[in-house]
Amino acid sequence: MDIVAAPGTRTGTRGQIAAWGLWDWGSAGFNTVIVTFVFSVYLTGSVGKELKQVTGASADTWYALSIGVAGLLIAVLAPVTGQRADADGRRRRSLAIYSALVAITVVGLFWVRSDYHYFFLGAALIGLGSIFFEIGAVFYNSMLRQISTPSNIGRVSGFGWSMGYFGGIFLLLICYYGFISGDGDHRGFFSVSTADGLNIRIVALIAALWFTVSAIPVLFKIPEVPPGPAQRRVGFLAAYRVLFRDIGALVRSDRQAATFLLASAIFRDGLAGIFHFGAILAATVYGFTAGNVLIFGVAANVVAAIGALVAGRLDDTLGPKKVIVGSLCGLLISGSIVMFMSGQGPFWVLGLLLCLFVGPAQSASRTYLARLITPGHEGQMFGLYATTGRAVSFLSPLLFALFAHVIFHADRAGIVGILLVLAVGLALVLKVDTPADRALASTDAG
Repeated sequence: MDIVAAPGTRTGTRGQIAAWGLWDWGSAGFNTVIVTFVFSVYLTGSVGKELKQVTGASADTWYALSIGVAGLLIAVLAPVTGQRADADGRRRRSLAIYSALVAITVVGLFWVRSDYHYFFLGAALIGLGSIFFEIGAVFYNSMLRQISTPSNIGRVSGFGWSMGYFGGIFLLLICYYGFISGDGDHRGFFSVSTADGLNIRIVALIAALWFTVSAIPVLFKIPEVPPGPAQRRVGFLAAYRVLFRDIGALVRSDRQAATFLLASAIFRDGLAGIFHFGAILAATVYGFTAGNVLIFGVAANVVAAIGALVAGRLDDTLGPKKVIVGSLCGLLISGSIVMFMSGQGPFWVLGLLLCLFVGPAQSASRTYLARLITPGHEGQMFGLYATTGRAVSFLSPLLFALFAHVIFHADRAGIVGILLVLAVGLALVLKVDTPADRALASTDAG
C-alpha cells in the first residue's frame, strides 16, 4: 500500500510510518490478549469463579467496576497530560514512559494465580494498564500529523489500525498453539502446566514482551515537535483552568469540533461494547468453547484489518464522515440480525461482518479529528478525544446490563443496548460536516 505522499510534499518517511504503525502492532499485546480474548476471560472465569459466593457480587461485576474507575481516571488525566506534553515538546518521552508502565502492569499479571484471592490484584493491574495505555495513546495519536499530509492521512491512520489487527492475529496464534490448545493438565505446543493458570500467566509475559519490543522503533524514528511560541507550561491544577477555558472556547467558536467529539465519544463506546461483550456472548449464548473464542478472535482481526486498510483509501477520497456513517449503518444492520440468530454458524458470519465495520469507524474517527486540529494542539485535542470517550464509557455496559438482566432477563438482549449507543452516535455524526483540514489551510495561507 502506497502511503507516502507525492514528491515534494512534506510528510513522514516510509521508515517513520512503519515505526509508528509498529506501536499499534504491539498494542495487540494489551488490547487483544489481555483485555479482550485471553486474560480477562481467565480472570473472570477461572480466577474469580468463586467470588460471588464470597462477596455477593460476580467477578464480571467487580471487573466492570475496576474498568469503570480506570475510565474515570483516564477522563480526568488524559487532556491535561496531553496539553502539558504539547507545551513541553515531549510527546515522544511521554509515550516512552506510559508504554513502559503498560508493560510493567502486564508483567505483574504473571502473579495472578487461579484463586479468587488474586482476583482483585488482576483487576487492579488491568485497570492501571488501561489508564497507562489510553494516556499513551494520546501521544501516539498526536504523532499522526507529523507523519502524514491531508492527502494521505486516512491511509496512514488505516495502516496503523490494520497493524494493530495484524499484530493481534499473530499474537493470538502464538498464544493459542503455544500455550492454550489441547486438553488435560498440560496445554499447547510447549506442554505448559495449567496448574494455578500457569499457561495463561506465561501468555501475559509474552504479551508484555511483544508490546515492549514493538514500542521501541517509534521512540527513535519520530522526532519531538518543539513547543509553539504561544505555548507555555503551567502547573497541574492551572492546566485544568486552561483546559476548561479551551473547552468553552471550542464550544463557542467551533461547534463542529465540539459536536464531533460528543458523537465520536458515544459511537466509540458502542464499538468498545462490541469488543467487551463479543467474546462473552460467543461463549455464553452461541456455544463457543474457549479455544473457539480465540480462533474467532484471529479471524475477527483479519477481517477488521482488511476493513481498516480499505477504509483508509476511502477516507482520503470520500472523506471520513462518509466512512463513519457507512460503518455505523453496517454495524446496526449486522447487530440487529445477529441478535435474532442462534448457533455458532450464524455468529461466525455476522460476527465477522460486525468486525469488518469496526476498524473503519475507529480509523476514520481519528482522522476526522486530526483534520480539525489547529497545528500545535494535537496532544490537548487527542487528550479531549480520550476524555470524552471515557466520560460516556458507562453507556454500553449500563445499557447492556439493563436490557440483558433487568428488562428481558436474557444475555442476548444486551445487544440492544449496544445498538442503541451506536444509533445515537450515528444521529450526532449526521449533524457534522466533512472537515476541511486546518493544516492544509495553514499551508495555503503561508
